[in-house]
Amino acid sequence: MHITLYRKYRPKNFEEMAGQKEIVKTIKNSLRNGKTSHAYLFTGPRGVGKTTLARLIAKGVNCLTNEVTDEPCNKCENCLAITNGTFMDMIEIDAASNRGIDEIRQLKEKINYQPVKGRKKLYIIDEVHMLTKEAFNALLKTLEEPPEHVIFILATTEADKILPTIISRCQRYDFKALSMEEMTEKLKFICKEEAIEIDKDVFEIIYENSGGSMRDSISILERLMVTCLN
Repeated sequence: MHITLYRKYRPKNFEEMAGQKEIVKTIKNSLRNGKTSHAYLFTGPRGVGKTTLARLIAKGVNCLTNEVTDEPCNKCENCLAITNGTFMDMIEIDAASNRGIDEIRQLKEKINYQPVKGRKKLYIIDEVHMLTKEAFNALLKTLEEPPEHVIFILATTEADKILPTIISRCQRYDFKALSMEEMTEKLKFICKEEAIEIDKDVFEIIYENSGGSMRDSISILERLMVTCLN
């Protein structure tokens, strides 16, 4: 079964993250010191690592080998399940297609249940700005007094559409588009692993067409590999 390059080379630990060094450093420190927040807001362009970092936090708080850690083992049952997207205590919600009050009510009904496999249940809500006003208000009440075993991670490309009351209850991190150097470093690593050679000028073209999105740059690289190297 073919796995896209973006999924194949999705970071499995914090060191593999491309860019966002200050944010990664802060999150790692919070894990190391056992001071994670109950709610995070990750804002920034598409494809720059928001949901990837959310999954790494899930590993950090649920690793069975190293316990709460900034160095998840990537070998235990929980780490492997998170990598594969099958971890029962990591619930990913696409707000673009689940934007109504009913979906948030269902979340509120289930949120008090204890984690099945891990220490914490993580609710990752992508494109959270797409929620309706009623859904936002329902989510706000949940964020005010969340259970101890729950962490919310809200991700958005349009922070200006998030209610100030929601933002005030989250630790906010603003992700940036990747630099040419950060993107090239990751693409060179992928090329090495895939045993292909690409002229450095091509990396510049990929960067210009990616808009600073790591996900888009890897997708462009994969299309080039399919069309030009076969």
